[in-house]
Amino acid sequence: MAWRFLTSGESHGRGLLVVVDGLPAGLSISRDDLTGVMARRRRGFGRGGRKNVERDELTLWGGIRNGLTTGGPVGISVDNAEWEHWDGVMNPWSISPAADREKAVTAPRPGHADLPGSIKFGVENMRNILERASARTTAPRTLAGAMAALVLKELGVTVRSAVESIGGVAASLPSDDGEWHRAALSDLGVAREEDEPALETRITAAAEEETSLGGTFVVSVTGLPAGIGSFTEWDGRLDGRLAGAVMAIPAVKGVEFGDGFRCAGLPGRDVHDPIFVEDGRWARKTNHAGGIEGGMSTGQEIFIRAAMKPIPTMRKGLLSFDTVSGRPSAAHSERSDVCAVPAACVVAEAMTAWIVGSMAAEQFGSDRMQDLKERFEAYRKHAERWNLHDCMPS
Repeated sequence: MAWRFLTSGESHGRGLLVVVDGLPAGLSISRDDLTGVMARRRRGFGRGGRKNVERDELTLWGGIRNGLTTGGPVGISVDNAEWEHWDGVMNPWSISPAADREKAVTAPRPGHADLPGSIKFGVENMRNILERASARTTAPRTLAGAMAALVLKELGVTVRSAVESIGGVAASLPSDDGEWHRAALSDLGVAREEDEPALETRITAAAEEETSLGGTFVVSVTGLPAGIGSFTEWDGRLDGRLAGAVMAIPAVKGVEFGDGFRCAGLPGRDVHDPIFVEDGRWARKTNHAGGIEGGMSTGQEIFIRAAMKPIPTMRKGLLSFDTVSGRPSAAHSERSDVCAVPAACVVAEAMTAWIVGSMAAEQFGSDRMQDLKERFEAYRKHAERWNLHDCMPS
């Protein structure tokens, strides 16, 4: 069965919902599996005050019993801790006119969904646009991805992420399992502790300037055999689905695989990864392709890099206009972060797990986790045998 999920909720509403359909029965899920990844999503030096308020308390509504998926849709809600303070503005049945006026959004923020969203729905008060377009709504997406990552773990596939730069200040990428683990625990998402002070200094300076910062992060997938995905139709390509899922994260403006954009300026002999025979197996000494060729995995590490723009909400808003008065105005300012690159990195990791997991399920799908594991393992052995097929020394 194909996987799918839907989310609902607003940034300052009662909470956020996710319903995940298609997960195989018999997948082991603990509360710590879910709360752990949500805690990572809240991390980050440079985050606003909300990260200290929200605890992402989860309520499970169905699809899991005694720590195992049942095969039915998994429904989870995430409470918003500040709901009581926003009830007068966000109540679904009756709002306070005075509170609504006080919290009205009528000066669109350049770079945000405010203006195109208000045109789309024909509203002057952009509160509804702001609430749903908020990056807070990535919380339920992260939950869906966390469950997908548990499926992949059962299949021997690992998805990890790390921050590469913030505001033009670079950090070293992980070089071994220990550094990937450290990046997962780091408040800045970086592999090495010595890189953190320079990043903190850059973020602090941006906060003092009342501006915001973006950056780059990477996502790695290992343990995936060759041939996952498809070349036969455009919408079955693994890289196409991965790029779409990562680009759909608020503020992400660019995605590349392997050497990506750098390949455009190089000759083919320096871009493609030659195939050698070593110890009786096909092998690659390079991975410029980032683990995907022709829309399918190659069996190498899938390596994704994404660029995140600075958050468009700033304490000192850019020039805009007021939709009510029709006069020039500073853009609306809502409590926000100076930098959310470490958080976006976790969301991208989750969405990568979702796409890889869902495509593996499409290829080897079953309603039972045990059957999926057996089919996936049988294919892995097939890929390994093919790797030995008539191999002669180079």
